Amino acid sequence: MPDPSGSNKRWRVLPPIPPEVLDQLSAYHPVIAQVLYNRGQDSAAKAHMFLRGGAEALHNPFTMHGMAEAVARIRQAIKDRELMAVYGDFDADGVTSTALLTQALDALGGRVMPYIPNRVDEGYGLNEEALQSLVEDGVSLVITVDCGIRAVEEVAFGSTLGLDIIVTDHHSVGEQLPPALAVIDPKIDAKLRLEEGRINGYPEDMLAGVGVAYKLADALFRVSQRQDRRRFSIQLEDLLDLVALGTVADLAPLDRLENRELVRRGLDVINRAHRPGIYELLRVARTEPGSISAMNIGYTLGPRINAAGRLDSAMIAYELLTADMPTAGELARQLQDLNTQRQTLTAEAVEVARGRALDAADIDLPLIFDAGPEFLPGIVGLVAGRLCEEFYRPAVVIEQGETESRGSCRSIMEFNITQALDQCTELLVRHGGHAQAAGFTVRNENLPLLRDRLMALAAEALAGCDLRPTMDIDAEVPFDYLTMDLAHHLQQLEPTGAQNPAPALLTRRMRVVDYKRVGQDGRHLRLKLTNGTTFIDGIAFKLGHWSERMPLHLDAIYRLEINEWNNTSRLQLNVQDLRPAE
Repeated sequence: MPDPSGSNKRWRVLPPIPPEVLDQLSAYHPVIAQVLYNRGQDSAAKAHMFLRGGAEALHNPFTMHGMAEAVARIRQAIKDRELMAVYGDFDADGVTSTALLTQALDALGGRVMPYIPNRVDEGYGLNEEALQSLVEDGVSLVITVDCGIRAVEEVAFGSTLGLDIIVTDHHSVGEQLPPALAVIDPKIDAKLRLEEGRINGYPEDMLAGVGVAYKLADALFRVSQRQDRRRFSIQLEDLLDLVALGTVADLAPLDRLENRELVRRGLDVINRAHRPGIYELLRVARTEPGSISAMNIGYTLGPRINAAGRLDSAMIAYELLTADMPTAGELARQLQDLNTQRQTLTAEAVEVARGRALDAADIDLPLIFDAGPEFLPGIVGLVAGRLCEEFYRPAVVIEQGETESRGSCRSIMEFNITQALDQCTELLVRHGGHAQAAGFTVRNENLPLLRDRLMALAAEALAGCDLRPTMDIDAEVPFDYLTMDLAHHLQQLEPTGAQNPAPALLTRRMRVVDYKRVGQDGRHLRLKLTNGTTFIDGIAFKLGHWSERMPLHLDAIYRLEINEWNNTSRLQLNVQDLRPAE
């Protein structure tokens, strides 16, 4: 295992922008031009679209595989007053998807009910007992959101009950599509382009589950407005706050133009705070609407929405997102309490798993695999994520049940965990996910074989790799560049997040004027730095241990921020890593 102190990271300054590209981007600050080049925006037209967006970033939903069939069946159900069920997942992406499509169908005149399985009792995705209960409730059409693409057997079972099922999902496609009436997943279009050389189909394959649900709602609204010619109780744009929330919380890539445009528009809706549930959730998180960014979603709203499904019922979060006042206030406080509880339980579980990982440190394992009955199913993904981040190894953490166990995986860039699980199919009850995050159910007797198989696959894939986390540096910046003007220029890159992180800048040989440990147990570090004439503050989270060996001069990787406090704006370096200056 690598040293978990954080001092083992590789620093990699990304290649400088070529002169001909710099000429293309001459309208921008040189640092912004460099970041745009790093993000693949190597022309004036690309850069403008990346930064400004617009309607041309949004694609026609009817080019997506299965969309026409799904729209026709749903409109028939609305006309015939059939009872439909929107079947979601218990994370923030699934909950927002469920709320979005349920509200859209209701606005279109449909009879619709939500269904989100219980994480502990039912597990992820479609299950036969739930489908049976929906039939008993009078449901004739089930529409999945953020799940179902791997549920071949469950969809077939639903068909035997007389259910029509439409699958909408965004997870990786398996060898066989479920035998549903329609299957909508942009990764199907990508797969067909790759395998059959098709040039048509939906061009964006990295939408979140809520993005796919929105495209289905978009298609339904287009047809309904054209053919029915009536006003609806809500407009499609009213649902974009849910799209932004689910897209950012699910770490959908924000270097993709459609995701950027959906999140940008959704943030506008969130900042108007018209949805009571989001307004109340911001209140309990002590965050004011009006300046909400993607970062606020990732660190403030998303975890609270997720806390419901992790420790209780995701339907609490669903009810919050669809509630009126004053119910929304009570539900927001309930989520706040659950999130506090989630933080405590996660910290305790991480320490247990971390201790066992360190006990095995003398064996340089290519993958962390930990199973135990003490892990709660709602936090295994968080524990796996912390282990993966700290040790820079793929991590698999499993809540061990009596006969079956449920695991969650987080992985590094060098190892596609879902492809690895695909090679263990015969050992698993079900599985699915993305390259760096996945989940599965396994029978207990197969746990040792699964561990050995994943270890072998990881050892083969990672052989010869330098398994230290790499910190990509967007630009090396002189101290004199650190101005409020540059900070404002950097804000043009919003929304930032997955695959479009806030720019990481490097400044060398800054003199340390003052420093002290802050926060609980002194885990963090506050700094004052200078070049001899100008001073700037810095905050370094989880780097408090540097106070014991602070050099006089240091090199630092940081994010340049504007710290707003007591009606005062000041520059601040959010330090990601540091080293003694050479």
